[in-house]
Amino acid sequence: MNPALFISDLHLSPARAGVAERFLRFAAEEARSASTLFILGDLFDRWLGDDAAGDAFNRRLLDALRALAGAGVAVRLMHGNRDFLFSEGAARDAGLELIADPTAQDLFGVRTLLMHGDLLCTDDLRYQRYRARVRRPGVIRAFLSLPRAVRQAIGGGLRRVSESEKQAKAPIIMDVNAGAVEETLRRYGYPRLIHGHTHRPGKHVHVVDGRACERWVLADWYERGSYLRCDERGCAAIALD
Repeated sequence: MNPALFISDLHLSPARAGVAERFLRFAAEEARSASTLFILGDLFDRWLGDDAAGDAFNRRLLDALRALAGAGVAVRLMHGNRDFLFSEGAARDAGLELIADPTAQDLFGVRTLLMHGDLLCTDDLRYQRYRARVRRPGVIRAFLSLPRAVRQAIGGGLRRVSESEKQAKAPIIMDVNAGAVEETLRRYGYPRLIHGHTHRPGKHVHVVDGRACERWVLADWYERGSYLRCDERGCAAIALD
């Protein structure tokens, strides 16, 4: 059976054209060998409504994913903190399947839990309050009813505030909380956990109630693209050239 591939935190935008081109090549080359491509959040650096799907830059990306799905690769997309307004309709138009955060499934005989990862960063109380507030259905409806230019202005302002706050926060606050990870592993039956968000790629092993659980953290695509490849032999991180 073909492997499953995992990526997250690409933060694709016109300002990072080289990364976008490498993603297009990934979708046309490496990803074609997969049974499933899982995108665990923040494919886009910013998604402020589905009217963005008509932009030339976004259209190229979505067309590439549609072509990948048309070639027989199941493409499953999870919302991140930057692109949670990407709708079911937009996903269908691009040949994608939206999946919930978290999603548990059997992966080559191993129970595996998929997350974006921000829900595990429970020490960042300010962010968790913000996350809960902006994802309320009423808030989303009100925001999407605004003219696009207004949404872009608001989004840009929130981005600047977020970047400023990151500079003031201790790095450990923006990483996962070990207790939250262990409680999540316990709640879902001691699975293997795969997530992104923290931009701290690597493999960790958590011993919870005497059971060893792998936790794989996906890399961002700021410096160099990479993906996680999982099959019946296990998982391995692979850097792109």
